[in-house]
Amino acid sequence: MTTIDLKSLTISSVKEMFANGTLTSVDLVQAYLDQINLKDKDINAFREVFADALEQAKKADDERKGGGDLSARALLGIPFAIKDNILTEGKHAGASSKILENYISAYDSNVITKLKAVGAIFIGRVNMDEFAMGGSTENSAYGVTKNPNDLSRVAGGSSGGSAASVAMDAVLVSLGSDTGGSIRQPASYCGVVGLKPTYGRVSRHGLMAMGSSLDVIGPIAKTVEETEQIFNVIKGQDRYDATSLSDEEVKNTVANTSRIDLNKLRIGIVPELMNMGGIDPAVLKNLNESIEKLKKAGVEIKEVSLPHIKYSLAVYYILMPAEVSSNMARFDAVKYGSKIEGDDLLGDYLNTRGGLLGKEVRRRIILGTYVLSSGYHDAYYNKANIVRDLIAQDFKKAFEEVDVILTPTAPSPAFKIGQNTSDPVQMYLEDIFTVTANLIGIPAISVPSGYVEAEEKDSSSVNSIENNGGKIKLPLGIQFMAPSCREDVLFAIGKKFEEVR
Repeated sequence: MTTIDLKSLTISSVKEMFANGTLTSVDLVQAYLDQINLKDKDINAFREVFADALEQAKKADDERKGGGDLSARALLGIPFAIKDNILTEGKHAGASSKILENYISAYDSNVITKLKAVGAIFIGRVNMDEFAMGGSTENSAYGVTKNPNDLSRVAGGSSGGSAASVAMDAVLVSLGSDTGGSIRQPASYCGVVGLKPTYGRVSRHGLMAMGSSLDVIGPIAKTVEETEQIFNVIKGQDRYDATSLSDEEVKNTVANTSRIDLNKLRIGIVPELMNMGGIDPAVLKNLNESIEKLKKAGVEIKEVSLPHIKYSLAVYYILMPAEVSSNMARFDAVKYGSKIEGDDLLGDYLNTRGGLLGKEVRRRIILGTYVLSSGYHDAYYNKANIVRDLIAQDFKKAFEEVDVILTPTAPSPAFKIGQNTSDPVQMYLEDIFTVTANLIGIPAISVPSGYVEAEEKDSSSVNSIENNGGKIKLPLGIQFMAPSCREDVLFAIGKKFEEVR
Protein backbone atom coordinates (compact mmCIF):
# COMPACT_ATOMS: atom_id res chain seq x y z
CA MET A 1 0.00 0.00 0.00
CA THR A 2 1.26 3.48 -0.88
CA THR A 3 2.11 5.62 2.15
CA ILE A 4 -0.70 8.10 2.76
CA ASP A 5 0.06 11.62 3.99
CA LEU A 6 -2.80 11.77 6.49
CA LYS A 7 -2.02 15.32 7.60
CA SER A 8 -2.67 16.80 4.15
CA LEU A 9 -5.93 14.97 3.41
CA THR A 10 -9.25 16.75 3.03
CA ILE A 11 -12.65 15.46 1.97
CA SER A 12 -12.18 16.95 -1.49
CA SER A 13 -8.69 15.51 -2.00
CA VAL A 14 -9.81 12.07 -0.80
CA LYS A 15 -12.80 12.09 -3.13
CA GLU A 16 -10.51 13.00 -6.01
CA MET A 17 -8.15 10.12 -5.18
CA PHE A 18 -11.10 7.75 -4.92
CA ALA A 19 -12.27 8.89 -8.34
CA ASN A 20 -8.91 8.44 -10.08
CA GLY A 21 -8.21 5.11 -8.39
CA THR A 22 -5.11 6.13 -6.41
CA LEU A 23 -6.80 5.46 -3.07
CA THR A 24 -9.41 3.03 -1.76
CA SER A 25 -11.61 3.35 1.28
CA VAL A 26 -10.06 0.19 2.72
CA ASP A 27 -6.56 1.65 2.40
CA LEU A 28 -7.67 4.93 3.97
CA VAL A 29 -9.48 3.33 6.89
CA GLN A 30 -6.56 0.96 7.49
CA ALA A 31 -4.20 3.95 7.57
CA TYR A 32 -6.41 5.62 10.17
CA LEU A 33 -6.64 2.43 12.22
CA ASP A 34 -2.84 2.20 12.18
CA GLN A 35 -2.66 5.82 13.33
CA ILE A 36 -5.07 5.12 16.16
CA ASN A 37 -3.00 2.10 17.24
CA LEU A 38 0.12 4.23 17.14
CA LYS A 39 -1.10 7.35 18.93
CA ASP A 40 -4.30 6.79 20.87
CA LYS A 41 -2.72 4.88 23.73
CA ASP A 42 -1.18 8.24 24.68
CA ILE A 43 -4.00 10.58 23.62
CA ASN A 44 -7.13 8.59 24.63
CA ALA A 45 -9.41 10.14 22.03
CA PHE A 46 -11.34 6.97 21.21
CA ARG A 47 -13.75 5.20 23.52
CA GLU A 48 -14.20 2.44 20.94
CA VAL A 49 -12.97 1.63 17.44
CA PHE A 50 -15.80 -0.10 15.60
CA ALA A 51 -15.01 -3.69 14.65
CA ASP A 52 -16.77 -3.30 11.29
CA ALA A 53 -14.85 -0.20 10.13
CA LEU A 54 -12.95 -2.09 7.44
CA GLU A 55 -16.10 -3.95 6.42
CA GLN A 56 -17.86 -0.60 5.91
CA ALA A 57 -14.88 0.56 3.82
CA LYS A 58 -14.99 -2.56 1.64
CA LYS A 59 -18.70 -2.03 0.95
CA ALA A 60 -17.93 1.55 -0.10
CA ASP A 61 -15.21 0.36 -2.47
CA ASP A 62 -17.48 -2.31 -3.93
CA GLU A 63 -20.21 0.27 -4.48
CA ARG A 64 -17.77 2.57 -6.24
CA LYS A 65 -16.58 -0.27 -8.48
CA GLY A 66 -20.17 -1.14 -9.31
CA GLY A 67 -20.39 1.79 -11.67
CA GLY A 68 -23.85 2.94 -10.61
CA ASP A 69 -25.10 6.48 -10.13
CA LEU A 70 -23.23 7.87 -7.10
CA SER A 71 -24.56 11.43 -7.34
CA ALA A 72 -26.48 11.03 -4.07
CA ARG A 73 -23.49 9.46 -2.29
CA ALA A 74 -21.48 12.62 -1.70
CA LEU A 75 -19.46 11.19 1.21
CA LEU A 76 -19.07 7.61 0.03
CA GLY A 77 -16.14 6.07 1.90
CA ILE A 78 -15.35 9.20 3.99
CA PRO A 79 -14.40 8.17 7.57
CA PHE A 80 -16.02 9.85 10.60
CA ALA A 81 -15.58 9.69 14.35
CA ILE A 82 -18.73 10.17 16.42
CA LYS A 83 -19.03 11.74 19.87
CA ASP A 84 -20.11 9.22 22.50
CA ASN A 85 -23.49 10.93 23.08
CA ILE A 86 -24.75 10.55 19.48
CA LEU A 87 -26.70 7.35 18.83
CA THR A 88 -25.72 4.85 16.13
CA GLU A 89 -27.98 1.80 15.90
CA GLY A 90 -26.40 -1.35 17.28
CA LYS A 91 -23.36 0.50 18.67
CA HIS A 92 -22.51 1.40 22.23
CA ALA A 93 -23.21 5.00 23.22
CA GLY A 94 -22.29 5.85 26.77
CA ALA A 95 -21.79 9.63 27.03
CA SER A 96 -18.48 8.62 28.68
CA SER A 97 -20.40 7.75 31.86
CA LYS A 98 -20.38 4.61 33.98
CA ILE A 99 -24.16 4.77 34.21
CA LEU A 100 -24.43 4.00 30.48
CA GLU A 101 -21.41 1.72 30.23
CA ASN A 102 -23.29 -1.12 28.55
CA TYR A 103 -25.97 0.83 26.70
CA ILE A 104 -26.44 -0.06 23.02
CA SER A 105 -28.32 2.34 20.76
CA ALA A 106 -31.69 1.05 19.55
CA TYR A 107 -31.86 3.47 16.61
CA ASP A 108 -29.84 5.93 14.55
CA SER A 109 -29.79 9.61 15.39
CA ASN A 110 -30.97 11.86 12.57
CA VAL A 111 -27.43 12.97 11.73
CA ILE A 112 -26.23 9.36 11.48
CA THR A 113 -29.19 8.49 9.23
CA LYS A 114 -28.26 11.37 6.92
CA LEU A 115 -24.56 10.49 6.87
CA LYS A 116 -25.32 6.84 6.13
CA ALA A 117 -27.52 7.95 3.24
CA VAL A 118 -24.54 9.66 1.58
CA GLY A 119 -22.14 6.77 2.23
CA ALA A 120 -20.12 7.89 5.24
CA ILE A 121 -18.03 5.39 7.21
CA PHE A 122 -17.94 5.38 11.02
CA ILE A 123 -14.58 4.43 12.50
CA GLY A 124 -15.52 4.73 16.15
CA ARG A 125 -16.94 6.73 19.02
CA VAL A 126 -14.82 9.26 20.84
CA ASN A 127 -14.30 10.44 24.39
CA MET A 128 -16.05 13.40 25.99
CA ASP A 129 -16.82 15.00 29.33
CA GLU A 130 -19.45 12.86 31.01
CA PHE A 131 -22.86 13.74 29.53
CA ALA A 132 -21.09 16.72 27.86
CA MET A 133 -20.62 18.47 31.19
CA GLY A 134 -17.20 20.05 31.18
CA GLY A 135 -14.67 21.97 29.13
CA SER A 136 -11.62 19.72 29.24
CA THR A 137 -12.71 16.06 28.88
CA GLU A 138 -11.26 15.58 32.36
CA ASN A 139 -14.78 14.66 33.50
CA SER A 140 -14.91 11.51 31.37
CA ALA A 141 -15.31 8.37 33.47
CA TYR A 142 -12.68 6.79 31.20
CA GLY A 143 -9.81 9.22 31.56
CA VAL A 144 -8.85 12.56 30.09
CA THR A 145 -8.26 13.04 26.36
CA LYS A 146 -4.86 14.68 25.90
CA ASN A 147 -4.02 17.42 23.45
CA PRO A 148 -2.17 16.00 20.41
CA ASN A 149 0.06 19.10 20.38
CA ASP A 150 1.18 18.62 23.99
CA LEU A 151 0.19 15.55 25.96
CA SER A 152 0.48 17.41 29.26
CA ARG A 153 -2.48 19.60 28.27
CA VAL A 154 -6.20 19.11 27.79
CA ALA A 155 -7.80 18.73 24.38
CA GLY A 156 -10.75 20.83 25.55
CA GLY A 157 -14.30 19.74 26.00
CA SER A 158 -16.79 18.49 26.07
CA SER A 159 -16.04 17.28 22.52
CA GLY A 160 -12.37 16.73 23.33
CA GLY A 161 -12.22 13.32 21.67
CA SER A 162 -13.87 14.70 18.53
CA ALA A 163 -11.31 17.50 18.17
CA ALA A 164 -8.31 15.39 19.16
CA SER A 165 -9.22 12.58 16.74
CA VAL A 166 -9.02 15.03 13.81
CA ALA A 167 -5.95 16.84 15.13
CA MET A 168 -4.02 13.58 15.59
CA ASP A 169 -4.82 12.57 11.98
CA ALA A 170 -6.78 9.52 13.13
CA VAL A 171 -9.92 10.41 11.19
CA LEU A 172 -10.86 12.83 8.44
CA VAL A 173 -13.78 14.49 10.22
CA SER A 174 -15.78 14.09 13.41
CA LEU A 175 -19.13 15.05 14.89
CA GLY A 176 -19.46 16.77 18.25
CA SER A 177 -22.18 18.53 20.20
CA ASP A 178 -22.10 22.11 21.45
CA THR A 179 -24.10 23.37 24.45
CA GLY A 180 -21.89 26.28 25.52
CA GLY A 181 -18.81 25.96 23.33
CA SER A 182 -18.17 22.23 23.36
CA ILE A 183 -17.27 22.06 19.66
CA ARG A 184 -15.53 25.42 19.28
CA GLN A 185 -13.34 25.43 22.38
CA PRO A 186 -11.69 22.02 21.80
CA ALA A 187 -11.34 22.90 18.11
CA SER A 188 -9.40 26.00 19.18
CA TYR A 189 -7.24 24.08 21.65
CA CYS A 190 -6.40 21.39 19.09
CA GLY A 191 -5.89 23.61 16.05
CA VAL A 192 -8.85 22.49 13.92
CA VAL A 193 -12.13 24.01 12.67
CA GLY A 194 -15.35 23.60 14.65
CA LEU A 195 -18.85 24.71 13.64
CA LYS A 196 -21.78 25.31 15.98
CA PRO A 197 -24.83 25.66 13.71
CA THR A 198 -27.93 27.76 14.35
CA TYR A 199 -30.16 26.17 16.99
CA GLY A 200 -32.70 24.04 15.13
CA ARG A 201 -30.84 23.74 11.82
CA VAL A 202 -29.51 20.29 12.74
CA SER A 203 -31.83 17.77 14.39
CA ARG A 204 -31.14 16.81 18.00
CA HIS A 205 -32.99 13.50 17.58
CA GLY A 206 -30.67 10.80 18.91
CA LEU A 207 -28.41 13.22 20.80
CA MET A 208 -28.41 12.62 24.55
CA ALA A 209 -29.90 15.82 25.91
CA MET A 210 -27.94 18.07 28.24
CA GLY A 211 -29.49 21.54 27.80
CA SER A 212 -32.42 21.16 25.43
CA SER A 213 -32.64 24.86 24.50
CA LEU A 214 -28.88 25.03 23.93
CA ASP A 215 -27.66 21.75 22.40
CA VAL A 216 -26.56 21.59 18.75
CA ILE A 217 -24.70 18.91 16.75
CA GLY A 218 -21.93 20.12 14.47
CA PRO A 219 -18.80 19.05 12.56
CA ILE A 220 -15.10 19.32 13.39
CA ALA A 221 -12.60 19.15 10.51
CA LYS A 222 -9.33 20.64 9.29
CA THR A 223 -10.81 23.24 6.95
CA VAL A 224 -13.83 25.52 6.76
CA GLU A 225 -14.80 23.97 3.43
CA GLU A 226 -15.08 20.53 5.03
CA THR A 227 -17.30 21.78 7.85
CA GLU A 228 -19.50 23.36 5.18
CA GLN A 229 -19.73 20.08 3.28
CA ILE A 230 -20.77 18.18 6.41
CA PHE A 231 -23.22 20.86 7.52
CA ASN A 232 -24.95 20.72 4.15
CA VAL A 233 -25.53 16.99 4.66
CA ILE A 234 -26.73 16.99 8.27
CA LYS A 235 -28.90 20.15 8.28
CA GLY A 236 -32.65 20.12 7.77
CA GLN A 237 -36.00 19.66 9.47
CA ASP A 238 -36.77 16.41 11.26
CA ARG A 239 -40.24 15.23 12.27
CA TYR A 240 -38.75 13.70 15.42
CA ASP A 241 -37.38 17.07 16.61
CA ALA A 242 -40.06 19.71 17.11
CA THR A 243 -37.40 22.42 17.50
CA SER A 244 -35.84 21.75 14.08
CA LEU A 245 -36.41 24.50 11.53
CA SER A 246 -38.34 24.02 8.31
CA ASP A 247 -36.98 25.23 4.99
CA GLU A 248 -39.62 27.97 5.04
CA GLU A 249 -38.54 29.16 8.50
CA VAL A 250 -34.91 29.23 7.39
CA LYS A 251 -35.85 31.12 4.20
CA ASN A 252 -37.80 33.74 6.16
CA THR A 253 -35.01 34.18 8.69
CA VAL A 254 -32.39 34.61 5.97
CA ALA A 255 -34.64 37.15 4.21
CA ASN A 256 -34.32 39.40 7.25
CA THR A 257 -30.57 39.66 6.60
CA SER A 258 -30.65 39.63 2.80
CA ARG A 259 -28.68 42.90 2.73
CA ILE A 260 -25.50 40.96 3.63
CA ASP A 261 -22.96 40.90 0.80
CA LEU A 262 -20.69 37.84 1.13
CA ASN A 263 -18.02 39.67 -0.87
CA LYS A 264 -18.00 42.76 1.38
CA LEU A 265 -18.46 41.48 4.90
CA ARG A 266 -18.37 43.85 7.85
CA ILE A 267 -16.88 42.50 11.07
CA GLY A 268 -17.74 43.77 14.52
CA ILE A 269 -15.43 43.65 17.55
CA VAL A 270 -16.73 44.04 21.09
CA PRO A 271 -14.84 46.33 23.52
CA GLU A 272 -16.93 45.08 26.47
CA LEU A 273 -15.45 41.62 26.00
CA MET A 274 -11.88 42.64 25.25
CA ASN A 275 -11.66 44.91 28.31
CA MET A 276 -13.17 42.60 30.92
CA GLY A 277 -9.83 41.09 31.98
CA GLY A 278 -8.77 37.50 32.47
CA ILE A 279 -7.69 37.05 28.85
CA ASP A 280 -4.22 35.67 28.14
CA PRO A 281 -2.07 38.46 26.59
CA ALA A 282 -1.02 36.04 23.82
CA VAL A 283 -4.69 35.54 22.92
CA LEU A 284 -5.27 39.30 22.68
CA LYS A 285 -2.12 39.72 20.61
CA ASN A 286 -3.25 36.96 18.25
CA LEU A 287 -6.70 38.52 17.97
CA ASN A 288 -5.26 41.92 17.06
CA GLU A 289 -2.95 40.34 14.49
CA SER A 290 -5.92 38.48 12.99
CA ILE A 291 -7.89 41.72 12.78
CA GLU A 292 -5.02 43.42 10.95
CA LYS A 293 -4.82 40.57 8.45
CA LEU A 294 -8.53 40.84 7.77
CA LYS A 295 -8.24 44.62 7.32
CA LYS A 296 -5.48 44.14 4.75
CA ALA A 297 -7.75 41.70 2.94
CA GLY A 298 -10.30 44.50 2.57
CA VAL A 299 -12.69 43.53 5.37
CA GLU A 300 -14.31 46.43 7.23
CA ILE A 301 -13.78 46.30 11.01
CA LYS A 302 -16.11 48.20 13.31
CA GLU A 303 -16.63 48.37 17.07
CA VAL A 304 -20.10 47.37 18.26
CA SER A 305 -21.65 47.52 21.70
CA LEU A 306 -23.17 44.50 23.43
CA PRO A 307 -23.87 45.95 26.87
CA HIS A 308 -25.44 42.84 28.38
CA ILE A 309 -22.93 40.30 27.07
CA LYS A 310 -21.01 40.50 30.36
CA TYR A 311 -23.90 38.60 31.96
CA SER A 312 -23.82 35.73 29.47
CA LEU A 313 -21.74 33.36 31.56
CA ALA A 314 -23.86 33.91 34.68
CA VAL A 315 -27.07 33.42 32.70
CA TYR A 316 -25.70 30.26 31.09
CA TYR A 317 -24.68 28.72 34.40
CA ILE A 318 -28.21 29.22 35.70
CA LEU A 319 -30.20 28.04 32.69
CA MET A 320 -27.94 25.16 31.65
CA PRO A 321 -27.92 23.40 35.09
CA ALA A 322 -31.69 23.85 35.29
CA GLU A 323 -32.10 21.99 32.01
CA VAL A 324 -29.50 19.43 33.10
CA SER A 325 -31.48 18.76 36.26
CA SER A 326 -34.58 18.04 34.20
CA ASN A 327 -32.86 15.97 31.50
CA MET A 328 -30.84 13.83 33.89
CA ALA A 329 -33.96 12.73 35.79
CA ARG A 330 -34.41 9.91 33.27
CA PHE A 331 -31.28 8.17 34.56
CA ASP A 332 -33.08 6.73 37.56
CA ALA A 333 -31.90 3.08 37.76
CA VAL A 334 -35.23 1.94 36.33
CA LYS A 335 -35.56 2.63 32.59
CA TYR A 336 -32.10 1.81 31.21
CA GLY A 337 -28.43 1.90 31.98
CA SER A 338 -26.45 0.35 34.79
CA LYS A 339 -27.81 -0.04 38.31
CA ILE A 340 -26.51 -0.41 41.85
CA GLU A 341 -29.09 -2.17 44.01
CA GLY A 342 -30.28 -0.58 47.23
CA ASP A 343 -32.52 -1.77 50.05
CA ASP A 344 -35.57 -0.20 48.41
CA LEU A 345 -36.51 1.96 45.42
CA LEU A 346 -35.05 5.10 46.98
CA GLY A 347 -31.90 3.14 47.74
CA ASP A 348 -31.68 2.13 44.08
CA TYR A 349 -31.88 5.80 43.08
CA LEU A 350 -29.31 6.98 45.60
CA ASN A 351 -26.83 4.19 45.01
CA THR A 352 -27.04 4.34 41.21
CA ARG A 353 -26.96 8.10 40.76
CA GLY A 354 -24.51 8.65 43.58
CA GLY A 355 -22.18 5.86 42.52
CA LEU A 356 -22.31 5.98 38.73
CA LEU A 357 -22.58 9.70 37.96
CA GLY A 358 -19.41 11.79 38.19
CA LYS A 359 -18.83 14.76 40.46
CA GLU A 360 -19.39 17.45 37.82
CA VAL A 361 -22.67 15.87 36.66
CA ARG A 362 -23.90 15.68 40.26
CA ARG A 363 -22.80 19.29 40.87
CA ARG A 364 -24.84 20.56 37.90
CA ILE A 365 -27.90 18.51 38.86
CA ILE A 366 -27.77 20.03 42.36
CA LEU A 367 -27.31 23.57 41.02
CA GLY A 368 -30.15 23.13 38.55
CA THR A 369 -32.52 21.66 41.11
CA TYR A 370 -31.77 24.58 43.43
CA VAL A 371 -32.47 27.34 40.86
CA LEU A 372 -35.74 25.62 39.91
CA SER A 373 -36.86 25.06 43.49
CA SER A 374 -39.76 26.84 45.18
CA GLY A 375 -38.72 30.29 46.35
CA TYR A 376 -35.75 30.55 44.00
CA HIS A 377 -37.34 29.97 40.59
CA ASP A 378 -38.20 33.66 40.12
CA ALA A 379 -34.97 34.94 41.64
CA TYR A 380 -32.73 32.86 39.39
CA TYR A 381 -34.32 30.98 36.49
CA ASN A 382 -36.92 33.55 35.41
CA LYS A 383 -34.52 36.46 35.84
CA ALA A 384 -31.88 34.65 33.78
CA ASN A 385 -34.39 34.20 30.95
CA ILE A 386 -35.14 37.93 31.01
CA VAL A 387 -31.43 38.74 30.66
CA ARG A 388 -31.14 36.11 27.92
CA ASP A 389 -33.70 38.11 25.92
CA LEU A 390 -31.77 41.35 26.54
CA ILE A 391 -28.59 39.75 25.18
CA ALA A 392 -30.49 38.61 22.08
CA GLN A 393 -31.77 42.15 21.54
CA ASP A 394 -28.20 43.51 21.81
CA PHE A 395 -27.05 41.12 19.09
CA LYS A 396 -30.02 41.93 16.87
CA LYS A 397 -29.11 45.60 17.06
CA ALA A 398 -25.40 44.89 16.45
CA PHE A 399 -26.18 42.79 13.37
CA GLU A 400 -27.85 45.84 11.83
CA GLU A 401 -24.39 47.45 11.77
CA VAL A 402 -22.14 44.47 11.03
CA ASP A 403 -22.47 41.04 9.42
CA VAL A 404 -20.15 39.06 11.69
CA ILE A 405 -18.93 39.45 15.27
CA LEU A 406 -15.35 38.42 16.01
CA THR A 407 -13.90 37.26 19.34
CA PRO A 408 -11.23 34.85 20.51
CA THR A 409 -12.66 31.35 20.83
CA ALA A 410 -11.18 30.83 24.29
CA PRO A 411 -9.45 33.20 26.75
CA SER A 412 -6.31 31.06 26.80
CA PRO A 413 -4.55 28.28 24.92
CA ALA A 414 -5.03 24.72 26.16
CA PHE A 415 -4.26 24.53 29.87
CA LYS A 416 -2.41 21.85 31.78
CA ILE A 417 -4.27 18.69 32.77
CA GLY A 418 -5.39 19.12 36.38
CA GLN A 419 -4.78 22.87 36.41
CA ASN A 420 -8.44 23.86 36.90
CA THR A 421 -10.01 20.72 38.34
CA SER A 422 -10.05 22.06 41.90
CA ASP A 423 -11.63 25.36 40.80
CA PRO A 424 -14.93 24.85 38.92
CA VAL A 425 -15.46 28.61 38.50
CA GLN A 426 -12.13 29.00 36.70
CA MET A 427 -13.07 26.07 34.49
CA TYR A 428 -16.42 27.71 33.69
CA LEU A 429 -14.65 30.96 32.71
CA GLU A 430 -13.11 29.13 29.74
CA ASP A 431 -16.60 29.36 28.15
CA ILE A 432 -16.75 33.14 28.35
CA PHE A 433 -16.63 33.77 24.58
CA THR A 434 -18.66 30.79 23.42
CA VAL A 435 -21.78 30.52 25.59
CA THR A 436 -23.54 33.55 24.10
CA ALA A 437 -24.07 31.93 20.70
CA ASN A 438 -25.86 29.04 22.42
CA LEU A 439 -27.98 31.30 24.61
CA ILE A 440 -29.40 33.18 21.61
CA GLY A 441 -29.24 30.34 19.08
CA ILE A 442 -26.96 31.92 16.46
CA PRO A 443 -24.28 30.06 14.46
CA ALA A 444 -20.60 30.35 15.32
CA ILE A 445 -17.37 28.88 14.01
CA SER A 446 -13.86 28.56 15.43
CA VAL A 447 -11.02 28.82 12.91
CA PRO A 448 -7.31 28.26 13.74
CA SER A 449 -5.56 31.62 13.96
CA GLY A 450 -1.98 30.82 14.90
CA TYR A 451 0.13 29.53 17.74
CA VAL A 452 1.60 30.68 21.03
CA GLU A 453 4.89 29.39 22.34
CA ALA A 454 4.77 27.51 25.63
CA GLU A 455 7.52 26.25 27.92
CA GLU A 456 10.32 24.02 26.70
CA LYS A 457 9.07 20.73 25.45
CA ASP A 458 9.08 17.51 27.40
CA SER A 459 9.93 14.86 24.82
CA SER A 460 7.85 12.30 26.70
CA SER A 461 4.68 14.34 26.43
CA VAL A 462 4.82 16.35 23.23
CA ASN A 463 3.30 14.64 20.26
CA SER A 464 3.82 16.91 17.30
CA ILE A 465 4.19 20.64 16.87
CA GLU A 466 7.39 22.33 18.03
CA ASN A 467 9.56 25.10 16.71
CA ASN A 468 13.29 25.32 16.20
CA GLY A 469 13.85 26.91 19.58
CA GLY A 470 12.77 23.78 21.39
CA LYS A 471 9.48 25.25 22.60
CA ILE A 472 6.11 23.75 21.85
CA LYS A 473 3.54 25.74 19.91
CA LEU A 474 -0.02 25.66 21.21
CA PRO A 475 -2.85 26.39 18.75
CA LEU A 476 -5.16 29.38 19.10
CA GLY A 477 -8.50 30.01 17.43
CA ILE A 478 -10.76 32.94 16.65
CA GLN A 479 -14.53 32.79 16.64
CA PHE A 480 -16.94 34.31 14.12
CA MET A 481 -20.63 34.66 15.02
CA ALA A 482 -23.33 35.45 12.44
CA PRO A 483 -27.11 36.07 12.48
CA SER A 484 -29.43 33.08 12.73
CA CYS A 485 -29.37 30.73 9.74
CA ARG A 486 -26.44 32.58 8.15
CA GLU A 487 -23.92 29.77 8.24
CA ASP A 488 -23.09 30.86 4.69
CA VAL A 489 -21.65 34.07 6.17
CA LEU A 490 -19.44 32.06 8.52
CA PHE A 491 -18.16 29.88 5.70
CA ALA A 492 -17.38 32.93 3.56
CA ILE A 493 -15.45 34.81 6.23
CA GLY A 494 -13.83 31.61 7.52
CA LYS A 495 -12.45 30.76 4.08
CA LYS A 496 -11.22 34.33 3.60
CA PHE A 497 -9.41 34.17 6.94
CA GLU A 498 -7.80 30.84 6.03
CA GLU A 499 -6.35 32.58 2.97
CA VAL A 500 -4.77 35.47 4.89
CA ARG A 501 -3.83 34.06 8.29
